[in-house]
Amino acid sequence: MSLNFSYRHLYYFWAVAKEGGLTRAADKLGLSVQTVSTQVRELEQDLGAALLKPAGRGLTLTEAGVAALEQAEQIFQIGETLPERVRDAATAPTVRLAVGISDGLPKLVAQRLLAPVLDTPQLRLLCHEDEFDDLLGDLALHRFDVVLADRPAPANPNLRVYSHSLGQSPIAWYAHPRWAAQAARDFPASLADVPLLLPTAHAALRPRLDRWLADLGLRPRIAGEFEDSALLATFGSEGLGVFPAATTVGDALTGRYGVENVGSADGVVEQFYAIGTDKKISHPLVRRLLPPTG
Repeated sequence: MSLNFSYRHLYYFWAVAKEGGLTRAADKLGLSVQTVSTQVRELEQDLGAALLKPAGRGLTLTEAGVAALEQAEQIFQIGETLPERVRDAATAPTVRLAVGISDGLPKLVAQRLLAPVLDTPQLRLLCHEDEFDDLLGDLALHRFDVVLADRPAPANPNLRVYSHSLGQSPIAWYAHPRWAAQAARDFPASLADVPLLLPTAHAALRPRLDRWLADLGLRPRIAGEFEDSALLATFGSEGLGVFPAATTVGDALTGRYGVENVGSADGVVEQFYAIGTDKKISHPLVRRLLPPTG
């Protein structure tokens, strides 16, 4: 691979940008100010653009410098993981699976979706929860093997990612015994008379629930909105209100949280996807997450 710049020069520029000046960067690097300045100038010559400009008694980034810093951040963040990845590969015959989990995907559902690989010998499962768009960006940089989400990846020519359906689940309403009998009586009209807990709009399920309630002519009292599905279930189990959840994890909900199924949200489903960088999945563990075909 032919490069038109030196990674060492890029690293010196990155240090200057992070430290906010040549002197502090030189102190951190253990080099002279003149050496660091020369290396940065050589990088600017190689890239054909000025990256730094005077600002008062210091320096600030040019627009080209901002773009260079963004790329340098990604490069050196990935580089920081290299020693650990190499040590892991050299010292243990582990099977590694790095999974990004969208914050809109319920935790119990994520565990259920990963169940087919959890008995893999020497499995090292790395799970990271984040916002959907951020996960897709990290996936494109190959920081994850797969992203699990409640929606497919949007069409974006700048992101070469592919969505694979993992199925769907009907939605039901669950309640602590404090509210269960009242909510079950004359359901679903009863939902206008009990407090409801809902996911926030970041979850793909929320607009479907809003439409379902509106179609029934219900104007419920919303007692809480939660980005984290585990918090939603936890507060629901404490009697704060009636809440929706996928029936595929209904047994786990009732067993773990002591809540009751009070009725189905007919026609409302939650969809689940595995998103990867390959149109045809190559990672053997990710292939095991997909439903059988044919």
